[in-house]
Amino acid sequence: MMINEPLAEPILLTVADEPTVVIRHHGVTVADLPNLFDAGFTALAASGAALSGPPFAIYRGDPAAVFDMEIGFPVSAPLPAPVEGSVTVEPDTLPSGPALALSHIGSYDTLGESWGRLAAEAAARGFTPTLFFEVYVSDPTPETDPATLRTDLFLVGTPA
Repeated sequence: MMINEPLAEPILLTVADEPTVVIRHHGVTVADLPNLFDAGFTALAASGAALSGPPFAIYRGDPAAVFDMEIGFPVSAPLPAPVEGSVTVEPDTLPSGPALALSHIGSYDTLGESWGRLAAEAAARGFTPTLFFEVYVSDPTPETDPATLRTDLFLVGTPA
């Protein structure tokens, strides 16, 4: 799911089905994320899949505790079968449906503030989230100023 312009305010939109490739992880904690992202993005890039957009991470469960996640990329053509390796790259589809979205500009260290803002908007609208995901629009290279990173945040769920 790519949004052309950053969203300064939460908006309701519809996430469409989109073919992806993912690596699934179960029983994850926040402390696990750096290693999972580094290994995951390397494996996804080496999978041979036709990557067609920025990477994303889908989270299911409580991010303050133990949760499940998928790290992936949209693809221009579905992967015909899983690719085995140190981790398994699987064909999948981006979860679709109604979503509240907001863009976070800045360091990953301050993502929690934007997630809090989006969660408050969901509560105010009576929107019931079933999962959430982040799209990493900016490439976080060592040379990138963290203040300029853009991450689009999505709460997928059921409107009131």
